[in-house]
Amino acid sequence: MIEKVFRGSRFTVLVAVLICAVSSLLLYGASVNIIFNTALDFVRDVPASADGGKILAVRLLKLLDLLLIAITFQIMAVSLYRLFIRPTSIDEKEAKNPLDINSFHDLKITISQVAVLILVVLFLEQAVQIGATIATLYFGAAIGIVILASVFAWKNIKH
Repeated sequence: MIEKVFRGSRFTVLVAVLICAVSSLLLYGASVNIIFNTALDFVRDVPASADGGKILAVRLLKLLDLLLIAITFQIMAVSLYRLFIRPTSIDEKEAKNPLDINSFHDLKITISQVAVLILVVLFLEQAVQIGATIATLYFGAAIGIVILASVFAWKNIKH
């Protein structure tokens, strides 16, 4: 009986799909606004020093970080939809593309790969913003350990 209720309620996942899709669209919109304002600031006041260039680089890295998070939301929306709402059959599959998520295994791997990219971008922000300090070394070591653990997990996750 309970199993029947849960099987019939798979469309409640649509709430998560819609939230992920709207979040992705909002982040893409915010990114367009940010890059537009960054370009205007650049035209108005072109960096004339290394510090000004660093500030611009950090702003652009933060934008890249935001875009990676938007991509993660988009991947989750498409994946949840395909996994719960409209599962695809093997005959329907088109050419393999990054948004073809057909199992939880694929979703876990894709999300963890995007998370690793976000961590790398965060480290680059830290390195550019703060420079070569002991805190940057510790931060880089911590991120390196997380990346190594992620790669180890990717290789050992059972299908």
